[in-house]
Amino acid sequence: MPSKPRSLWESIGAAGVPLGRLCGASAIVDLADLARSSSLGGRLEALRGRSVLLDVKDPLLAALAMLELDGVAARMVLCPADLAPEHLPAIARGAAADARVGDTEGPAASLEGIEVSVGVEPRLRPGPLAREISHTTEWVLLTSGTTGVPKLVLHDLATLTHALSDTRPGSEPIVWATFYDIRRYGGLQIFLRGVHLGSLVPAAPGEAVPAFLARARDAGVTHISGTPSHWRKLLMSGAASMIAPRYVRLSGEIADQAVLDALRAAYPNALVAHAFASTEAGVGFEVRDGLAGFPATLIDAPGAKVRLTVADGTLHIRSAGNAYGYLGEEAASFPRGADGSVDTGDRLEERGGRYHFLGRAGGVINVGGLKVYPEEIEAVINAHPWVHMSLVRARRNPITGSVVAADVVLAEEVPGGSRPSAEALTREVLQRCRETLAAYKVPAMIRVVPTLAVSASGKLVRPDA
Repeated sequence: MPSKPRSLWESIGAAGVPLGRLCGASAIVDLADLARSSSLGGRLEALRGRSVLLDVKDPLLAALAMLELDGVAARMVLCPADLAPEHLPAIARGAAADARVGDTEGPAASLEGIEVSVGVEPRLRPGPLAREISHTTEWVLLTSGTTGVPKLVLHDLATLTHALSDTRPGSEPIVWATFYDIRRYGGLQIFLRGVHLGSLVPAAPGEAVPAFLARARDAGVTHISGTPSHWRKLLMSGAASMIAPRYVRLSGEIADQAVLDALRAAYPNALVAHAFASTEAGVGFEVRDGLAGFPATLIDAPGAKVRLTVADGTLHIRSAGNAYGYLGEEAASFPRGADGSVDTGDRLEERGGRYHFLGRAGGVINVGGLKVYPEEIEAVINAHPWVHMSLVRARRNPITGSVVAADVVLAEEVPGGSRPSAEALTREVLQRCRETLAAYKVPAMIRVVPTLAVSASGKLVRPDA
């Protein structure tokens, strides 16, 4: 694969492997058929040189549109399936969108400034297709936007495929599956791996875990990715044995030792790896040794393609995979340092020659002036064999301002034992916290709950601290 392909279609054709398939919930499409057919109803040329808002719910349709639009559209704005409709006008203005590709009906169809609206469908229409490449398309991804309108992050295919430049196809076919929305950065990385190296099975919005795993199994899944919350949900479902992947990948949240160990037990023949990436900074690294955190030797490693540094306690990344910046009014707030690196905002702590993630700088709980990172406490709680997952949050306190509280989901069963009462388990978890954590980090309250909310992007829904 060229290090800087002019278009996604060209780079797939140069990969040196037979083109694979897109295995959606609604249809299965052979990528080779796109060489002589189109998903855009013969209207691709109407989108040439335009700033296109890609606004569809079905990830299969989004994948087909991305394959056709790169190199043709001047700009492509990827709207995730869970994007709030009220944010569309601001996003369209910020990206100067003048065209739309999406569902036949939808809020974006009548947006101000949209001159051309084109539908996309899984049924490919044969026709003469030159697939002339005329533009280096700008790819615009959205931040999570949990506190308002998402920011628009500017990439192109070269930055997005930077982490793939050393990847070569093997002799056996690769079938990637992902819980992620492929229009968000983590899912987009898996989409690009899937179409370059084999096939892709994306989860559909709201699809039940067993149904998704059944589709992945039927497609012959070999590689699969999701957030730690995705994986905990899968392990809770009892459906893990439906697939037997060779490679299991975690990213998007901190991968604690408990979830890594659980996945290694569930998939003893698979390589379990966790990776770090962000929409702004790109892909930072992948860890394959089965341990939480990452080796300290990765920081300031001489000659590294991706330069990792720690400044003021947060991880900074500098590479050709960094985004170019934000579009529009937020451009000045892009977190680029004087040395050109991107500040990820993720706090680190070195222990025993290994860096561990503490949590996001903006997610800290203030307990009497002392900083508490929820993820650090969750890692301790999740290490208890009867805890399936947990969420640490702030609880208001008239003396300290806040204290730490935790919601815990218990496992239904553990090999070789019967579950103690919730009260007994709560006492055990609390004792573990007291033995491991500073006193101000120990939860003042632990509550057993049946489930925890997970966002459409696969991350725990965290209340404002």
